[in-house]
Amino acid sequence: MRLIVNGASHDVAAPDCETLLTTLRERLELTGTKLVCGRGECGACTVLLDGVSVYACLTLTAACDDRPITTIEGVGGDGALHPVQVAFVEHDALQCGFCTPGQVLAAIAFLHETPHPTESDVRRGMSGNLCRCGAYPKIVRAVMAAAGRTPGEPARDDG
Repeated sequence: MRLIVNGASHDVAAPDCETLLTTLRERLELTGTKLVCGRGECGACTVLLDGVSVYACLTLTAACDDRPITTIEGVGGDGALHPVQVAFVEHDALQCGFCTPGQVLAAIAFLHETPHPTESDVRRGMSGNLCRCGAYPKIVRAVMAAAGRTPGEPARDDG
């Protein structure tokens, strides 16, 4: 099958039962996608598939044939960080950093779907990604900043 990962095409021969997480880490050596629970409970393995966040530990590689996949290694460009990554750094939205790749990708997908979120929207939208260090308040602040707003600011009415 052909995987399109971070804009590059890769011919991959993976068993039908192999997860995207295994393929990314072991076959393509993209280790930014983390294995933690292996059951879709923590979000550390979050990647974007067709621009939508998915848990790579629950997604079969066979289901990804010829579909665009973005990992943390493909975020940003030309040596620059993505605005969400910048916000995470500026708001110190990480401690150990292990969950950060999945958090960043989940935030990118969330902000694509909800460009002008409230704090409540962010908490709900990011709820599938756990941080065992408890950096949640800083993660919310970072996502709000990446959306161009500060916590407590009312939602915009674009209509």
